[in-house]
Amino acid sequence: MNLSLSEPQKQAVSMKKLWSFFLPLGISASLVTISHVIINSTLSRAANPESIIASYAIAMSLLAITERPAVLLRQTCSTLVRDKRSFKSTLTVAQLVFASIMLLGFIISYTPVGTLIFKGVFGVSEDNVHDVIRVYKVLMFVSLFSGIRCLYHGVIIYNLRTKWLTIGMAIRLAGMYALSLYFIHTGVTSGVVGAIIFLFGMMIEAAVSYSEGRLLVRKMPEKLDNHPVENKHHVFSFYRPLLLSSFISVWIGPAINAMLGKTWDAQLAIASFAIAASLVMLLSSFFSYFHQIVINFYRVDPLAVRKFILMLGFIPAILMGLIAYTPAGVFLLEHVIGVHGRLQAESIRVLQAFVLFALVMPWLDVMNGLVFVRGQTKLIFGSQIANLSFTFITLLIGIGLAPEWNGTIGAWAQSIGMTAELLFVALALKFVKQPDPVPMGKRG
Repeated sequence: MNLSLSEPQKQAVSMKKLWSFFLPLGISASLVTISHVIINSTLSRAANPESIIASYAIAMSLLAITERPAVLLRQTCSTLVRDKRSFKSTLTVAQLVFASIMLLGFIISYTPVGTLIFKGVFGVSEDNVHDVIRVYKVLMFVSLFSGIRCLYHGVIIYNLRTKWLTIGMAIRLAGMYALSLYFIHTGVTSGVVGAIIFLFGMMIEAAVSYSEGRLLVRKMPEKLDNHPVENKHHVFSFYRPLLLSSFISVWIGPAINAMLGKTWDAQLAIASFAIAASLVMLLSSFFSYFHQIVINFYRVDPLAVRKFILMLGFIPAILMGLIAYTPAGVFLLEHVIGVHGRLQAESIRVLQAFVLFALVMPWLDVMNGLVFVRGQTKLIFGSQIANLSFTFITLLIGIGLAPEWNGTIGAWAQSIGMTAELLFVALALKFVKQPDPVPMGKRG
């Protein structure tokens, strides 16, 4: 079943309104990086920081996969929830997601499955696997509170109260910093400290989102006429393709790292790619909510949305170009990040290949927003297959023809894969028939 929300009443949307909606989203996305800085700086105070940071990082790698179903609730809720009935239906799906994630977490943490995953998939040694599992036993609860946060984020975003995302993130960071000072004073003994700080921060943000989101739900009408979302099956028809597509996308990162191990200088390739990728994510995170602009405003004032996105959409590529092709990049790597010598030169080369990624990323986010508006989330499953396929093909060609390109191969693979994903979505939106719309209803 396709869920398509019909054209609401057209009305002019000012640039000020779009900015007041978008700016808190961008700021909150950018602030996420600070939480990781707080944790890593705390763990670095340990007597043996390398092994402790490694145990935390590996457990976080698995969390990035197991948390994904919870994070998808943000787009699902902001797109589908318009009244109390649709919220209750979405909440039912969310509860099933939470239960499944926690069950998986307990299986990984308290059965031999966890050891098999960390040793077999992540390559953790026998001596260190116990420490990694101890970290994950705490991190698995992050998925639960992240899901609660994202569910109510959806309600908050639809009601244009996005300042609460920034407020929640600011309070979260303050709480994490205070707790980190406590651990620095009492002593950092394991990666579990990082997991506790992260969980504490997520609990704070979830509490803020829940408090504001529940108030907004209470103000919603019981049932809007002709709103298509009436039960959990309607929500699942929208959510399921997103979930399936996420299981495809999680393989892109591991595929790149695995293939970089086959370059002429594997350590240099992986390190330079990691440094460049972290910079790309830092620069692009502010612009990662264009899909919410489309979801909430495109049907109301498409002209204003196009103008707003055209105004901002090229900024990530311009910033990346400045870093990759001017002395600003060398200054940033040397004096801010502390990268020198061969690693610095190789990181610059990788950044140059990432310019295409920075150019494509905002427009893919816009296209995905249109997919959400039309309720055709099955298209995202196909687009992720296109991304993974072209990423892997580019990796094979790069390793086969120019292994001396090292980390640059990974950057080109990720950039070309995302370009293929954008082309797939754009063509699908053009040629796949849009389902018959139904009334969207008024905002609460």
